[in-house]
Amino acid sequence: MAASSNAEQTQLQDMEEEDAGMEEREMESDEEEEGMGEENSDDEDNDSSEDEKENEAEIQRLEEQLSINAFDYNCHVDLIKLLKQEGELFRLRKARQKMSELFPLTEEIWLDWLKDEIRLTEEETNREKVYELFEKAVKDYICPEIWLEYAQYSIGGMGSPGGIDKVRSIFERAVTAVGLHMTKGQTVWEAYREFENAILSTVQPPPGRIPSREEQELLNTQLGRIHTLFRRQLAVPLIEMAATYAEYEEWSETGVAETVTHQYKKALQQMEKCKSYEDSLLVAEPPKLAEYQTYIDFELKEGDPARVQITYERTLAENCLVPDMWAKYTNYLDRQLKIKDLVLSTHERAVRNCPWTMGLWKSYVLALERHGADHQTVSDVFEKALNAGFIQATDYVEIWQAYLDYLRRRVDFSKESSKELEELRGAFSRSLDYMKQDVEERFGESGDPSCLIMQIWARIEALHCKNIQKARELWDSIMTKGNAKFANMWLEYYNLERSYGDPVHCRKALHRAVQCTTDYPEHVCEVLLTFERVEGSLEDWDVAVQKTETRLNRINEQRAKAAEKEATMARQEEERADQRRRAKSEKKVQKDNRVGEKRKAEQDDYRDEWNEDTEQAPKRHRGAGEQTTEESMEMETALFGRNAPPGYKPAPPGFKKPQQGVPAGAPRQSDDKPELRNDNNSVFISNLAYTLEEPEEKLRTLFETCGPVTQIRPVFSNKGTFKGYCYVQFESTVSVSEALKLDRREVEGRPMFVSPCVDKSKNPDFKVFKYNTSMEKQKIFISGLPFSCTKEQLEEICKPHGVVKEVRLVTYRSGKPKGLAYVEFADEAQASQAVLKMDGMELEDNKISVAISNPPRRNIDKPGSSRPTVDMMPRQAYGSRGRGRTQLSLLPRSLHRQSGSVSKVENGTTSARATENASEETKPLSNSDFARMLLSK
Repeated sequence: MAASSNAEQTQLQDMEEEDAGMEEREMESDEEEEGMGEENSDDEDNDSSEDEKENEAEIQRLEEQLSINAFDYNCHVDLIKLLKQEGELFRLRKARQKMSELFPLTEEIWLDWLKDEIRLTEEETNREKVYELFEKAVKDYICPEIWLEYAQYSIGGMGSPGGIDKVRSIFERAVTAVGLHMTKGQTVWEAYREFENAILSTVQPPPGRIPSREEQELLNTQLGRIHTLFRRQLAVPLIEMAATYAEYEEWSETGVAETVTHQYKKALQQMEKCKSYEDSLLVAEPPKLAEYQTYIDFELKEGDPARVQITYERTLAENCLVPDMWAKYTNYLDRQLKIKDLVLSTHERAVRNCPWTMGLWKSYVLALERHGADHQTVSDVFEKALNAGFIQATDYVEIWQAYLDYLRRRVDFSKESSKELEELRGAFSRSLDYMKQDVEERFGESGDPSCLIMQIWARIEALHCKNIQKARELWDSIMTKGNAKFANMWLEYYNLERSYGDPVHCRKALHRAVQCTTDYPEHVCEVLLTFERVEGSLEDWDVAVQKTETRLNRINEQRAKAAEKEATMARQEEERADQRRRAKSEKKVQKDNRVGEKRKAEQDDYRDEWNEDTEQAPKRHRGAGEQTTEESMEMETALFGRNAPPGYKPAPPGFKKPQQGVPAGAPRQSDDKPELRNDNNSVFISNLAYTLEEPEEKLRTLFETCGPVTQIRPVFSNKGTFKGYCYVQFESTVSVSEALKLDRREVEGRPMFVSPCVDKSKNPDFKVFKYNTSMEKQKIFISGLPFSCTKEQLEEICKPHGVVKEVRLVTYRSGKPKGLAYVEFADEAQASQAVLKMDGMELEDNKISVAISNPPRRNIDKPGSSRPTVDMMPRQAYGSRGRGRTQLSLLPRSLHRQSGSVSKVENGTTSARATENASEETKPLSNSDFARMLLSK
């Protein structure tokens, strides 16, 4: 027993020691894991802190950039994203508010902002701030999603007094604003009905209990609201309205009334009319301007103002940066609806979206005056227009004219002096200073060369204020600004004096006009003489006649000198043109001579080679019928007569002259097997690079995917270089349609053009031009690029301004860049932004120019076209760019021949030797002649 107890004790001790060891090992492992966890957490903290520092630096950079240029839209967007990522709620709210003050926000930005504010708003007292934010959001664009979010948020505040009525009010505004939206309006209607159904469940009595009279009235009222909502919705043409009608049939215990069914069928017919337009919008790519314009034209013919309005709003929600669309919309509202709140709010949205468009500001000022806005509001809008940054100097003249017209209409000129009159005069004076200081410094021109503003001011002073002296001072200022040489300006001044002045000043004005006018002096002289006939004395008549005759004589002398000078210049230009033509013809003759010499030299080479072969061959005895080489030469020389080239020897029997103009490596068609051609099974490939190596193999690999290829015929030049086009012939005509789908496929960096193969001798009017020749508003044209700029670099430069669909660098056929490029964006709004932001940008010390792509039209072979046809173009002797200056003649001067025979005159008589030499020089020289002449030196 003792032994067993001792064994048990020792066993228990061992177990306790093992447990203690395990605990120690576990503690050690825990400590190790804890240490590793601390190290990992330290690394993560370091990484996160570095990211935070980088983000903070980027945030500060964006804020500094916005402090310099507050109208950088993309900078606002990037700053908001970073602040939201960092959780800087206070700074995020401030950034959003600044952006909303300058620009209308998109639907996505508004929804993010609203959802953030809703999450932060827990107290009931702050709900009003969210309501104010929703009111700003629904004014920017007509967005069903924002209205739906607004209504759902208001449902959460039903517990407050009047909460249900407020929810109904918001829903009513929502269905009025977007209930006609054919594709998205149904969601708002259904949400409204669900809300009313929820209210219905609260007023229904429990099953088995008879409702009281008041409860029954409440129940009937609520049922009536739901019936009314169904009827209103079914009267509106919406997508999937048949499902709504079926739901109403199932819900209504009394069935659907006949009037409701009639309205539903009428709306269904309207929906079917619009369905084609909705389908075209569904499949079209942004910006869908053409599809929307067609839709608007249809609605304008239908004549429903509400549907016209919702169609315009849908268009502008996707094309908010198109000024023409805003102008059409505001013009429609001004002339048709004339609802003050709607008209003025739309004008305000228009200038916020397109502040650079002067016409929208001008229409806004007129609309404010038309609807009786207070003077301070009109003045504030005008000041904003001056700070909008118009593109042209004339835009500032027009906006000033619109504002000055408004101020003039406010003045009561029956009073000698008034506050409004002083304000009008002050505005005229300020406009002139503004044109001189701001507009001329910015644009380098006044924008008002005819001084229209000063003319209007002078007429107002003369007509309304009876202040002809002020009008004269203004006209003196007008004439000193370079207008004194124009007859029409003097006649305007004369008419002013005639209407509001006196004959003395009329006579002075006409005398000054006669002295100063240079464009139509005869007309001014005639007006002066007519004036003196009516009102002048004999002395006045004599003075006028003498002055007009003197002036006209001087003018005629000047015109005669100018005509003589012009005739001299024309004669000199004609002589220079004749010299150029003669020099060109002489160069052409010299080139023809050099070509003839080259061909004769080749013939001499062939002859020398044959002579060497014949000298090495054993001599044969001449038999009957055989001729020696000398005899054959004599016979052929006799046949040539005097036209035989010097040193010419006939080719040996059986010698075949090689074909000229065909390169050695180019494929050649044999005479006994002519080329098989079938245009119906062929396509024409063009715009390939000249440097394309092995074009036949590369094109065969590409076009064999379209069908079995019979042959590929690349076209080579006389020098054996590829000319950039070829013909591909298939076994079947089915393959041609598949091959045409490869049009514009890039082959070694250039778009390949694939066209039907047409015989132009049979179809001379067939023309295919692969690039667009009309304005492409979604595409920009960039010039002045550095030659080292790559396609990837240009794409990175253009990405911040929109979605880049395609970048095409323009190159020569040899692959050398031209410094030009076309960049296509997703829509024309992005392209317009890119033009505004990129024009004038510097890339590698090159200042680039950016504009909307508008290629010139091709007027080839059209009747009445000023462009000459191919047949009428003179052939150029030295290639497409003429003979280069570096193409020097390598012939020694001593061997140069004159183009014509020149006789040497000695003592007044022509030397016979000179005549003989001249006749000899007319003969072409051979290589042996050149050798003898060089050796004699």
